[in-house]
Amino acid sequence: MIHLLVLHGPNLNLLGLREPEVYGSETLDQIDDRIRRWASVNDADIHIEQSNHEGKLIDSIHARSDWADGMVLNPGGLAHMSICLHDAIKAVDIPTVEVHVSNIFAREAFRRESIVGSACVGIIAGFGGESYIAACDRLKSILLRK
Repeated sequence: MIHLLVLHGPNLNLLGLREPEVYGSETLDQIDDRIRRWASVNDADIHIEQSNHEGKLIDSIHARSDWADGMVLNPGGLAHMSICLHDAIKAVDIPTVEVHVSNIFAREAFRRESIVGSACVGIIAGFGGESYIAACDRLKSILLRK
């Protein structure tokens, strides 16, 4: 069994309400349900958290580092500015996939660079809630090759 930590960053609790033309109509609860369904058929144990606070996300990474085999992280807007999240990922050395619901590379120029992503094994963006499932699939593949 693999253990995956899934972290949702700032404003993701507003999915389904916030700018549906950019982020779609799927809610965070619906995405979490989708992730749990994936886990149930992929022999995975999942721990999911959402926080609007950078420090809380970092605390979660530290607290789960001995448990998690891999991490799916949607840092939201922190992707573009959080050296602290970047450093937390590097410190715990857990394979991490950065996820975005929208395609950050097709949006404003300031969203096209991810400081956090440079600490990750990859970035999946632009596929709505399916981005999380793709990240889980990639992590499972990476972890099974170890």
